[in-house]
Amino acid sequence: MSILNPMPGILDITPYQGGDSDINGVNKVIKLSSNEGALGPSSHAIEAIKLCSVNANRYPDGDATMLKAAIAQRYNIEKSMIVCGAGSDELLTLLCRGFAGTGDEVLCTEHGFAMYPIIAKSVGAQPIKAREVNNTANLENLLHMVTSRTKIVFLANPNNPTGTYLPASEIRVFREKLRADILLIVDAAYAEFVSESDYEPGLTLVKENNNTVMTRTFSKIHALGGLRLGWAYCPQPVADVINRIRSPFNVSAPALQAGLASFNDESFIVQSARHNKLWLAWTQNKLQELGLKITPSVCNFVLVCFDTFSNHDASTAYTFLKSKGIIVRLVKNYGFPNCLRISIGLEEEMEAVIHALELYLRSNRPNLEKTL
Repeated sequence: MSILNPMPGILDITPYQGGDSDINGVNKVIKLSSNEGALGPSSHAIEAIKLCSVNANRYPDGDATMLKAAIAQRYNIEKSMIVCGAGSDELLTLLCRGFAGTGDEVLCTEHGFAMYPIIAKSVGAQPIKAREVNNTANLENLLHMVTSRTKIVFLANPNNPTGTYLPASEIRVFREKLRADILLIVDAAYAEFVSESDYEPGLTLVKENNNTVMTRTFSKIHALGGLRLGWAYCPQPVADVINRIRSPFNVSAPALQAGLASFNDESFIVQSARHNKLWLAWTQNKLQELGLKITPSVCNFVLVCFDTFSNHDASTAYTFLKSKGIIVRLVKNYGFPNCLRISIGLEEEMEAVIHALELYLRSNRPNLEKTL
């Protein structure tokens, strides 16, 4: 009997683990583990899903014509330079399949999105991580890690799970210093949450260069993670490569219709961004008042560390929160063994998680009560 062997490196991959969703014995769970849109999908997106269900027997538009047209018009970019995918994860994978392979190196930062090393290994490439500084990508460190085998650089801006970002001017200089035959992929999954004036998601960089790609997702501010929808803005030759290797109907009809409806519901996006800005600031302030260490975030989550306490740690805090029906995210796999990532949810959800953390800290440190 013959034995099938997978391609080299595949069995070295540790599968990606998403945030937990359920707690045994708890009917109503507060889920703050996956950075999902706090307000849920736009009502227009929900209606679009219902309407397209009657045509479920029909294949979707393989070219995502209407969605790409809407994106192109809003951002004043060429429709032919847009590729849609089943979440930005699929697009990142297709880019790696198209431009890296066995013996190549793919760079990312030490606390970057956990899928980057997985994607690199899946095509036989070696993932290389560059040290961050203050939980922020350091571009000089990335440049230092470049070798003759480097083919791709993944740069999440803003970054998950730290919530930090780099100004557009710094990334432009980085692109100029980076070798021309290296593809720079700017993963801007959380772009819609950022209001800082020196931030730019990558649109201008792609317009100015033929070796840079920006990816976006509908899973975060659009709250359509369950439908799997993302898009990439690429130079024409890169878009051509992706279109040659992607599946012909890689995005479902419900995803396309809901994505278009949500994209056109600008008031919903504004409302979601305002909600996040308010409750992100509130949550970060409350966490600091509890004596916890945070990394200031521009996203819809905050990284919380327990290093300031000698008899508290992230794992026991995580377990305590679950006992209260609240799920957050352990981030040991990101290089943060004593931290939690907490997504921004609804008002009552954020109040609940802060109250639960207060109870946890008091139960372990009675003297802390005097400082609260």
